[in-house]
Amino acid sequence: MSDWLAQVIDRADAVANAQKDELASLRQNALAELKQQQWPTRRTEAWRYTSLHPLEDMTLPALSQDVPAVPEIDGVDSLDFVFVNGKLQGDMPKLPKGVSVGGLTDSAMQAAATEVFGTVKPRTHLFGLVNDVLATDGLVIDVAAGAKISQPLRILNFVSAGSETHHRVLVRIGDEASVSVIEHGAGSGASVNTAFAEYALGAKARLEHYRFALHGGDAIHIGGAHFSLGTEARLNSTLVGYGSQLSRLDYDVIHAGQHANAKLNAVYLLAPREHFDLHTNIEHAVPNGTTEENARGIIGDRARAVFNGRIHIHRDAQKTLAELNNRNLLLSRGGTISTKPELEIYADDVQCAHGATVAEIDDKALYYMLSRGIKREQALVMLNFGFIQELVAQMPNKALAKWLEPQLRDRFMLMDVRNGS
Repeated sequence: MSDWLAQVIDRADAVANAQKDELASLRQNALAELKQQQWPTRRTEAWRYTSLHPLEDMTLPALSQDVPAVPEIDGVDSLDFVFVNGKLQGDMPKLPKGVSVGGLTDSAMQAAATEVFGTVKPRTHLFGLVNDVLATDGLVIDVAAGAKISQPLRILNFVSAGSETHHRVLVRIGDEASVSVIEHGAGSGASVNTAFAEYALGAKARLEHYRFALHGGDAIHIGGAHFSLGTEARLNSTLVGYGSQLSRLDYDVIHAGQHANAKLNAVYLLAPREHFDLHTNIEHAVPNGTTEENARGIIGDRARAVFNGRIHIHRDAQKTLAELNNRNLLLSRGGTISTKPELEIYADDVQCAHGATVAEIDDKALYYMLSRGIKREQALVMLNFGFIQELVAQMPNKALAKWLEPQLRDRFMLMDVRNGS
């Protein structure tokens, strides 16, 4: 066990003794499981390509008091919930009819919280258990059956240098309800942050989901988004992630009801020497489910990306349609991508496909643009953005996609092409 994990367990014991709400017993169970967990090493398959040495060796500086400005997004009239270093800032916005929002300790939200807490996220994820026992601040969102919430709910989680925070989001979406949720995390200073979200979708529920994991620099960010889909539920999720000293995200989708549909698009962009690890797991437990997953990464010089995508078709999940595709663009031969798409199929009446590619910048395309008078920096931005533009264009919220485009172009300026290691 690492020194950091030992300290986590000591703090979790203190939290467990102090809390007496309805989540207390769930936290106690998670703490008991956490104490049985082994610290991941390179021999641990799920962490084979991601070292946790940066976390073990992390020495946090004095806490910065800088509070970032909330980014305005033209054309997106969102209901904003702003967290800085784990603490909610300001008052709750006025909510439309059909949606209730409260903190994890809000007694009025405990019924919704206990129904979702720990029921969607796998129990085997060590850092998920860490988040279970230490995340005392966060949000519980309950969307009533039949409610159609037109305003997106935007959750901003800013992490300052010197902080260690553990953030949790629990969302229950009733039958035939619809809502859009934007999770926006950012911070580049030396910090440690775990951020996990669980979504339980009822029958015929609709969720438009975005996760912008825009941490960079010396930040250590570990988190996940986990979804359970009821009968005929629809999920459309877009992930945009940056690399940092250590970034790891886990996505899980459980097809718990028939005729559910899940679409997942992911884009990850790594500047030189950064690390990003994305693990996705799709569980088709019942018949007639559909999954479409596309992940594209651009990896800078001496950066390392890890992608592990698994689709598990259970024995009874006949008539499943599932497709997984991972494409990667290396900007330098010094960059590394470890990609592993997996299909595990136990049903015989299914249509499934998977694939992965790794390529470099096309020298001919770059030369052609340079010969037409386009500056090299601009040409690289154009080629990079062209690689991911298809997934950005598929975002249902076009105003959000338009806001994202210049953020990505600025990111590309940090990801110059180099010739070797």
